[in-house]
Amino acid sequence: MKVLILAAGLGKRMKSKYPKVMHKILEKELVNWVIDTAKELNPTEIGVVLGYKGELVEKILPEGIKIFYQKEQLGTGHAVMSAEEFLNDEDILILYGDTPLITASTLSKLIDKHKNTNADATILTAILDNPAGYGRIVKDENGKFINIVEDADASEEEKKIKEINSGFVIFKGDKLKNALKELKPNNNQGEYYLTDVPKMLENVETYVLEDFSEALGINNRIQLTNAEKILRKRILENLMLNGVTITDPDTVYIGPDVKIGQDTIIYPMTFIYGKTEIGEDCEIGPMTRINNCQIGNNVKILRSECEDAIVKDNVSVGPYSRLRTGTVLNEKVKIGNYVETKKTIVGKGSKAQHLTYLGDATIGEDVNIGAGTITCNYDGKNKHKTFIGDRVFVGSNTALVAPVKIENDVLIGAGSTITEDIPEGSLALGRARQVTKENWVFNKREKGE
Repeated sequence: MKVLILAAGLGKRMKSKYPKVMHKILEKELVNWVIDTAKELNPTEIGVVLGYKGELVEKILPEGIKIFYQKEQLGTGHAVMSAEEFLNDEDILILYGDTPLITASTLSKLIDKHKNTNADATILTAILDNPAGYGRIVKDENGKFINIVEDADASEEEKKIKEINSGFVIFKGDKLKNALKELKPNNNQGEYYLTDVPKMLENVETYVLEDFSEALGINNRIQLTNAEKILRKRILENLMLNGVTITDPDTVYIGPDVKIGQDTIIYPMTFIYGKTEIGEDCEIGPMTRINNCQIGNNVKILRSECEDAIVKDNVSVGPYSRLRTGTVLNEKVKIGNYVETKKTIVGKGSKAQHLTYLGDATIGEDVNIGAGTITCNYDGKNKHKTFIGDRVFVGSNTALVAPVKIENDVLIGAGSTITEDIPEGSLALGRARQVTKENWVFNKREKGE
């Protein structure tokens, strides 16, 4: 089976300069929600039909996706025609790039019905109490499919039909390919409708969708927000059912690709996105944002930001810390309030508790970084590295001017500016000599100055 995703539309009602399928839910583009659902079905290939500003959409698609272009938007049937070379004798499932709510479970049931009945096409339908606006599924007295009639073209009798077309359909590839050759734009819009294809086939089946919300498409930003609420609820409920505590689901946002271990607690106002993985027995939040991070077991992250970082077991971070790209915190590291790290590896048991910047640095084990310490890694043109060995004590308010190497067991006095390498076991001081002038203030006052 192949999957073809139609994603060529402009999406005028989004009122955006970007194609509709590029808009995001939980930091993932609409079209990529659909692609990831398609991947769960294990198809032989996935194709996407692009149109309006397709070059922008193409940049966000994962590798291995076949791309086709619909140069003119002349209907859903025409979109499939644009991918004619993609069609062969395999079954082909038609999905849409603006329908992120559809589930692999539902599509699997549709595919099973299609295979078990040896149908030429199987349409995903729904039963609605109020079907107004939707195409009706017309069947004969024996329940055999006859046609799909659009709401505007339906007779009064046909408008009473409550079974509607969701748009999702699976075809036998050869049957679809042959039918497309006969498809005509016989409508007021002059477009080629994919919904006209089933009536051209002999054996058409339907599968009724249990939850119609899965078929909802995104046409404006209100619908985008409503879809996010549904997807977010699904994700949070699944996590909670699998052993994660989320203390306030109304304020927690977790992306679809995030993995979280048992007995981890997520506190309010926490946002976790990307390919983040969090281990067991962690405490995350409140007021924390994490993106594309690998986090071990028994980690605490409080009121902090973490991006593309690796945090190993038994680490504490925050409050008000920022872990930037390339940060690696090894076991039992402590990163405290107002500490920023970037491209820095911190060894086991080391700590930087206050008001510190560590950039382009490698820090050994059991190191103490005093408050106010900074690695001066940028000279205005190039970045330079700082190397700190094991069991080093860096006094408060120290500036380490890279490139510099500090060997094991060094003690650096508070207020130092370090510009040269320090050998093992040394005491290093780099501060100006203190000058004290006694009675200077009193003398100034007596002179009225």
